[in-house]
Amino acid sequence: MNNLWSPWRMDYIRNYKRDPDCVFCREVEKTDSPENLIIFRASRTYVILNRYPYTTGHLMVVPYEHTPSLELLDSETRVEMIELSSLAIRALRDEYKPHGFNLGINIGEAAGAGIVEHVHFHVVPRWSGDTNFMSAVASVRVIPEALDETYWRIKKIWDEMTG
Repeated sequence: MNNLWSPWRMDYIRNYKRDPDCVFCREVEKTDSPENLIIFRASRTYVILNRYPYTTGHLMVVPYEHTPSLELLDSETRVEMIELSSLAIRALRDEYKPHGFNLGINIGEAAGAGIVEHVHFHVVPRWSGDTNFMSAVASVRVIPEALDETYWRIKKIWDEMTG
């Protein structure tokens, strides 16, 4: 587990086949900031804020490897995805005090995957009553906080936890 906290290794990351049209492959090449929304990088995976969140604080845990399904990843990457999902829950619980969480992976278009080619975990904080008339009637979600503010709040708490 120590390699999770060590600085991410560029040689490991560079060895993966990347798809320049994949948003996850593209964003990981940028410097971490509100521009690419990456909160944390580990050796095999990273945590990124969802640009189109279901709720405030919606995070994703993404492997560097561009692959469409969980079983195609090596076991170390799958373990790291679970560990980072657990840390994401902790950070969100500390900062936002949600009442619960949805965690999930959509594999394949039929299962609802928005980015079919690059598997990823969703960590979605939930509050009692967070689905209101806007989402029920107009199919519109209301997010009460700007993404850049959410980024800095989560980044701060994450750095305190892992620093």
